[in-house]
Amino acid sequence: MIRTVIGALVGSELERREGGGGLKGALFGALVTRAVTRMGPLGLALGGAYVAKKAYDRHKARQVEAAPKAD
Repeated sequence: MIRTVIGALVGSELERREGGGGLKGALFGALVTRAVTRMGPLGLALGGAYVAKKAYDRHKARQVEAAPKAD
């Protein structure tokens, strides 16, 4: 189950970068899931790290945008 969630999240992140619809991301997520399965625990760690890094970068970008600017 964890591999399916990580595959879906990686597909979603890649699709967000491309700016397209959800179908392409879902298909890519399915392919990523198969690749992660073949790579074993290392693949799960790499996929999870990729998603975590993207989430962290997005969080930091929101903080910078929301910070009040001193004139």
